[in-house]
Amino acid sequence: MIKCCFIIETVLFFFKKKNHLFPIGFWTCEAQVCGNPPLTNRIVGGTNAVEGAWPWQVDIQTIPGGHVCGGSIISANWVLSAAHCFPDPSSVSNYILYLGRYQLNGVNQFEVVKRVARVVIPPGYVNEQRGLDIALVQLDSSVAWTDYIQPVCLPDATTLFPSGMYCHVTGWGQVQEEVSLTGAGTLQQVQVPIIDMATCQQMIQVAVNVEILPSMICAGYVQGGKDACQGDSGGPLVCPILNGTWVQAGVVSFGVGCARPNHPGIYTLVSAYTDFIQSNVPDAQLVGRASRSWPSGLAVLVNAVASLLVVVMMLR
Repeated sequence: MIKCCFIIETVLFFFKKKNHLFPIGFWTCEAQVCGNPPLTNRIVGGTNAVEGAWPWQVDIQTIPGGHVCGGSIISANWVLSAAHCFPDPSSVSNYILYLGRYQLNGVNQFEVVKRVARVVIPPGYVNEQRGLDIALVQLDSSVAWTDYIQPVCLPDATTLFPSGMYCHVTGWGQVQEEVSLTGAGTLQQVQVPIIDMATCQQMIQVAVNVEILPSMICAGYVQGGKDACQGDSGGPLVCPILNGTWVQAGVVSFGVGCARPNHPGIYTLVSAYTDFIQSNVPDAQLVGRASRSWPSGLAVLVNAVASLLVVVMMLR
């Protein structure tokens, strides 16, 4: 949601003529920040993340069972995850979500615990290999923003993630096939490049007969070694855009094993579900729609120039 206001008290310009002062105000638009971790000190083949580096990361657990999936915060009331993380979306009473969490087995002084009010998945979902593997998880109450709890930006339907673009996937999943994260269980991060759909299809069909759909996106290395794994499902694949903002390109969906050569990770392409997301979460922030509204910086500049012209005319 974008909030605009007329600034007079905060920013004032004064022109003096004949002992008169002329204050100048201008309009500025401020949006709830997404995709910009306030703490800028900043998986298989991955490394420990710095605490607060990925403030949208969510730990999804069940009672009993513990950690089952990841997710990402997209608004004060909603988390984005994978449909296959919720086998029965009508039954959510045993789910617990941890926001602001850093370690699975350590002390997390900045975390907030939420329960699930409901889960929304696209009609027609069957399993991850047939697409539609996306879930919107409504929290039982709104979460307040902190340095460690922030929303990620989402791409609009026109946003493209070209082959070779380096992105990050984060989570608390296995660090090797059948090898769980040990010790304190620190959040893991790994950088992986985007793979174009045609190349991904050629790579994946060697192992399984799966069609890479237009609503999917692939990322990984031909040689393997770095990948998401079991337990990372539902977590975010995020990519940086020019101004340093992180936008979520994908949701961890499925793969053949973990980090095997010629077996990239398959993710749900978030931009393919813009309408689904907006119809349920109208306050989720989408990037890539500059044509629909002026950037706030440009709006400020135009309004400031207009105000200056008014004053100049008054002084003549």
